[in-house]
Amino acid sequence: MNKCKGHSKKLLLAALLGIFMTGAASADAGVGPAPVSLGTADTFAILSQSGITDVYRSAIVGDVGTSPITGAALLLTCGEVSGKIYTVDAAGPLPCAVTDATFLTSAVGDMGFAYDDAAGRLSPDFTELGAGEIGGLTLAPGLYKWATGLLITTDVTLSGGPNDVWIFQVAGTLNQANATRVTLAGGALAKNIFWQVAGAVTLGTNAHFEGVVLGKTMIAVNTGASVNGRLFAQTAVTLQMNAITEPAK
Repeated sequence: MNKCKGHSKKLLLAALLGIFMTGAASADAGVGPAPVSLGTADTFAILSQSGITDVYRSAIVGDVGTSPITGAALLLTCGEVSGKIYTVDAAGPLPCAVTDATFLTSAVGDMGFAYDDAAGRLSPDFTELGAGEIGGLTLAPGLYKWATGLLITTDVTLSGGPNDVWIFQVAGTLNQANATRVTLAGGALAKNIFWQVAGAVTLGTNAHFEGVVLGKTMIAVNTGASVNGRLFAQTAVTLQMNAITEPAK
């Protein structure tokens, strides 16, 4: 009888350990959709296809690049970038620009793949949340979809763990109001937040934004706005005395 009891206790312990380990694995995997792979674009703080304008002085932490447009369309100065400045030709900022058309072609291609991946995710957890106005909300991890534009008129919080993922699919424009903040809570990380936007993106004066912007068109960052994330535009990025910092990996 004692042997049977001992055997039963061992089976119970094994079952409990199995449940615990499964729970731990699920926690490690995080909540929400699978993250979007950025491929060779994952070192860039700013990547655009048709140029980067700048009102001096901005501060960029991470790599910067433009392709296929000439390096003459990348108007940041060397002292504004803590990272590499990649251009397709020798017309980029001197003396720091790195001419590497092959690498840029790969990075821009991966940027496009990332946009298509995010746009193609199916079965959203939330559809048309707030009728396109998310200011004042606290958002859990998940896949969000809007058939029109998205507004952030007051502060918004993204609350979740360090392995949780948010993907925002926006069929229209994304506009963040002046002096508003996108804030992370609960250990959420900017590297796991993806804003796929078909229209133009505008971040307001002195606003703060978190996450990776996958823009189909233009990304305009107004005076004094800051970003913890990445700005990937299939047209241009415009800066005005901004702080753009690539997210911690």
